[in-house]
Amino acid sequence: MNRRPVELLVPSHRTLLEVLREDLGLTGTKHGCELGECGTCTVLADGEPVLSCLALALEFEGREITTVEGLAGAAGPHPLQRRFAELNAAQCGYCTPGFLLAAEALIREKASPSREEIAEALAGNLCRCTGYLKIFEAVEMAAEDLRRG
Repeated sequence: MNRRPVELLVPSHRTLLEVLREDLGLTGTKHGCELGECGTCTVLADGEPVLSCLALALEFEGREITTVEGLAGAAGPHPLQRRFAELNAAQCGYCTPGFLLAAEALIREKASPSREEIAEALAGNLCRCTGYLKIFEAVEMAAEDLRRG
């Protein structure tokens, strides 16, 4: 979990979202629609986006889970986090963790994603406060920051 091992006894009916928030206190992962339609609960499992509200926690035994709390590194905020803040890419911020993690998976896999590829990768994440232009721009700029090192 966020680059450190975690051992828990988890009932078989608990979702990954419930375990993250309620058992581990990782409240950056948000409850949204609980139907897998909004993307607010997105986390990374072995680097791939997963809707944690639809996933049973037991299915992820032995896998690396990354939440928004694990996105920053020793050097500080991840370039995506910096660019989202600089560009005011989110207004209320509720959806931001899901967007950040979905975007991180994309730019790790594709260093220079096109605007169309960004839109496609983030299509499962909904924002009710703002348009998506600033979000797309933040992802483009963060990808460029990462390419430059």
